[in-house]
Amino acid sequence: MTNMWRRWRGQDQHESEPLDHEKMIKDLRAAMGPLSGHALKFCTDACLRRYLVARNWNLEKAKKMLEETLEWRSNYKPEEIRWHEVANEGETGKVSRANFVDRCGRPVLIMRPGKQNTKTGDGNVRHLVYLIENAILNLPEGQEQMSWLIDFSGYSMNASNIQLKTTRDILNVLQNHYPERLAIVVLYNPPKIFQAFYKVVSYFIDPKTHQKIKFVYPNDKASTEIMKSYFDTENLPSEFGGNPGLTLKYDHEEFSKLMAEDDIKSGKFWDSETLHDTNGHCVEPYVGPETAPNPLATAS
Repeated sequence: MTNMWRRWRGQDQHESEPLDHEKMIKDLRAAMGPLSGHALKFCTDACLRRYLVARNWNLEKAKKMLEETLEWRSNYKPEEIRWHEVANEGETGKVSRANFVDRCGRPVLIMRPGKQNTKTGDGNVRHLVYLIENAILNLPEGQEQMSWLIDFSGYSMNASNIQLKTTRDILNVLQNHYPERLAIVVLYNPPKIFQAFYKVVSYFIDPKTHQKIKFVYPNDKASTEIMKSYFDTENLPSEFGGNPGLTLKYDHEEFSKLMAEDDIKSGKFWDSETLHDTNGHCVEPYVGPETAPNPLATAS
């Protein structure tokens, strides 16, 4: 019985939370074998930890997941996407980076599916991947995650809005190739018709991601508490039940200038030989553009 208990405890620790995180990270690095180029720069200790957490500290599952990501990055080359390639997808302001952060200092991506144009498919995915990569590149010290706010104003389930295949593709990229990068997703005031759509989509959402998705409605006490717990409502635009004096607006020309700065920063980062610490941040301070990239969506 004692041996059985020990075996069970060993399996439980391996599948959930091991006592020696650093050893697990070293074991995963050893299991991955020699890496070079962008793959080596991508696989920081912080990165390996995220993959282990995503797979409940199961070494083999984390290795498989990371190998699939490296293959995807080798083919898709997300770090090489530049703004001029996806700018047409962003003209309506359907996805933006906010000029405020959440209570933990995490960057916020704003999605407005009601502004979706007639284009769907890989253009949507590449545009979103580009913004995710840039948001990650601009994470403050000590932060690894971002928050999403999805505003359903003007949303309707027609051919010009989010389609099932595109949604599945986006979920696949997020869950499989950006594990533990998502802190929370707020679905703000979704119409009833979307709820039926969500029931179908939810089959493709893994349990960890599912727990981070919050349905929030105006004039609902529980929803108000959710927003207050994650965001400073004084800095939150009125579209999300925040400050009545703040509204979302999108200036495509101004944002394009900021993205051009981000492109320079991205190129320097991926082409540099700068070392990283165990948190995935540069050991030597990065010297970027004088004006730090600001969000696409601004409040006024």
